[in-house]
Amino acid sequence: MNAMRLIEANRRALANSQDPADIVVEVWQSQALAQAIGSHLAVAGPPELRGEALGLSEVGGRACGVLDAPRLGTEDIRASRLTGTGDAHEVLLALGRLLGEVGIALVGVAMGAEEEGVYWQCMEAIDAADESRDRVLEMLRRLAVREQALPEPDSAAGPA
Repeated sequence: MNAMRLIEANRRALANSQDPADIVVEVWQSQALAQAIGSHLAVAGPPELRGEALGLSEVGGRACGVLDAPRLGTEDIRASRLTGTGDAHEVLLALGRLLGEVGIALVGVAMGAEEEGVYWQCMEAIDAADESRDRVLEMLRRLAVREQALPEPDSAAGPA
């Protein structure tokens, strides 16, 4: 499944989650997807993104480790279905939105947490979501720099 479809599936699932435990599962799913997209871009993405993409993969993995891992089979982990990223710019914009929504959802869970451990788990996960989003924004910046450096087509030559 392509990255855009998986990101949208994660956004819908996160938006539809009401119970704090379900929200945490969807946050975990989102970070696992960030990890998978980062890995994919590190291997097959534009060369100027590879370092930041590897960092995104590492942060996504660390974020999954911060959260209590849901008891899901491999087939239930959306990120395991990633087959490609397609347009890196489009995917990174959508992933950045998802990670912003993850942070907001975690703030809500943390505010309602009755246990101190859950609160601190959310705080660490918020930090990881912010760091993941920072990596995404840096990759978007690098793509913009690359676009500006590309030569403009010669408009005086007319249609080819």
